[in-house]
Amino acid sequence: MKRSGWIIGGILVLLILAGGAYFWATGLFSSIEAYRSPLHNNPPMAGDPLGPPATRRVVFVLIDALRADTAQNANIMPTLNQLRLQGASATSHSRPPSYSEPGYAVLLTGAWPDLSDGPAVNVDYENIPVFTQDNLFSAAKRAGLKTAVSGYYWFEKLIPQNAVDKSFYTSGEDRAADRDVVDAALPWLAEGEAQLVLIHIDQVDYAGHHEGGPRAPAWNEAAQRADRLLAEIAAQLDFSRDTLLVTSDHGQIDAGGHGGDDPVVLVEPFVLAGAGIKPGSYADIQMADIAPTLAALLGANIPASSQGQVLEEMLQLPAETRAALPEAARSQQAALLQANSIAIGESAPAVPGGDVAAYQAALEKVKGLRLASDRGPRIVLAVLLGAIPLVFLFLKRRSGSAWYLGGAILFQILFHFRYAVLDRKVYSLSSITSQNDFILYVAITGAICLAICWLVVSFGSGTLRRGAGLAASRTLALVLTCAYLVCLPILYHFALNGALVSWTLPEMAPAFLALLNLVALISVSACGLVLTGLAAGLAAALRPINPASNR
Repeated sequence: MKRSGWIIGGILVLLILAGGAYFWATGLFSSIEAYRSPLHNNPPMAGDPLGPPATRRVVFVLIDALRADTAQNANIMPTLNQLRLQGASATSHSRPPSYSEPGYAVLLTGAWPDLSDGPAVNVDYENIPVFTQDNLFSAAKRAGLKTAVSGYYWFEKLIPQNAVDKSFYTSGEDRAADRDVVDAALPWLAEGEAQLVLIHIDQVDYAGHHEGGPRAPAWNEAAQRADRLLAEIAAQLDFSRDTLLVTSDHGQIDAGGHGGDDPVVLVEPFVLAGAGIKPGSYADIQMADIAPTLAALLGANIPASSQGQVLEEMLQLPAETRAALPEAARSQQAALLQANSIAIGESAPAVPGGDVAAYQAALEKVKGLRLASDRGPRIVLAVLLGAIPLVFLFLKRRSGSAWYLGGAILFQILFHFRYAVLDRKVYSLSSITSQNDFILYVAITGAICLAICWLVVSFGSGTLRRGAGLAASRTLALVLTCAYLVCLPILYHFALNGALVSWTLPEMAPAFLALLNLVALISVSACGLVLTGLAAGLAAALRPINPASNR
């Protein structure tokens, strides 16, 4: 009776774990996709234009997914490297999630993904939400400038179309689409009517996703073609009067993919050449610095939610514009701090000094206070949930515990050996190129590894020769021990980030591990139920039922 009760209880626990993990995983995916900035409903108000522009126009060329190392190779991208020699250059640093849509939003607003109001991950065109934050194009329009955009059709949603005078959008991502994008933009450049032009070149990203990644020949070929398109754009400009920016939204891991916090996807090229620019090689910058810097060149207002600073050391600004910058930056940062503090329910602290760095430190302090308040109860609950199974096992001291623990450790070793060593996958969102592929891969890997562990433990301990009841009971004990170890990263994520994404983006590394382990938990629980039945059947076949043998 004791054993049957244990078996029934174990089966119920596995069913609960499988169902709970499924709903948690899908809920977590959905909450990341649905995330909106706390400033969404109450964005800070834009300030006044800064003053006279330093350039006739700014042409912003965004080469999607262009890695910094590829951009610096003069044999692959000679045009970009010639521009680097004649202009200002630096390495730009971004923040996760390193997908295109959040990257575009940072470039447009100067705000990091948790505040920019862009999607936190790439979502389908029809699901891109209404953009509410002040941005580079809105600022340009407010300053009386004409604007133009040519690129991937996501920009049609991410840039308010009432701030765009001319546009061309395509759903294509390859070289043919890029040809169309540049062909649409070249007449605008020749006419010279627009003072802010965004041209988006996408085929490097396409090569990374669909043609083998950065280590495949197609990657360099795509970068070379992008460089030739850049040459066509540059030929239309008068660098004594016009300014050209070339940068990217993210990099790509070697296998192709991005989205996580891998170092190679968080650095991008930055080349700024032409009117209003002091040539030279500069210290590293932040991606959030780009929008306010371009706004200053155009004499427009600093975008209201910008968290970056104007790169004044690179710029030759009119005296009036330069004089207006300190107070404009202070006022913009103060309004941002106040708006965000109200949005997350904290008090805005006083800011000594009043520069951008001081205000951003205050912004992080306010966020930290809210996180500490939220995390306290979650940490207590996570510790309790992690400790209860250990207490239960200690009190029961079931025979074969060493086998269960050894099998669970073996499961972890096998799972991560295949994931990280054999298949060379990274522990970040960059490894998720498709949700369905990711789920299928993790589920199959978890099932295979659990089956191997079960075979090792079952035959090593002789469980299958000691009766059906004992075989089922010990299989359940093994599976539950495996499930326990799988749950630990999930509990860690819960303590840090909560069950679902709400008012701020989670720490991405623990969030990814939680997703990985939630899918693995579904697989372990479901496969464990199958193995429990299989163990009972095999034990019954290998040894006739004998009450004495089941003791």
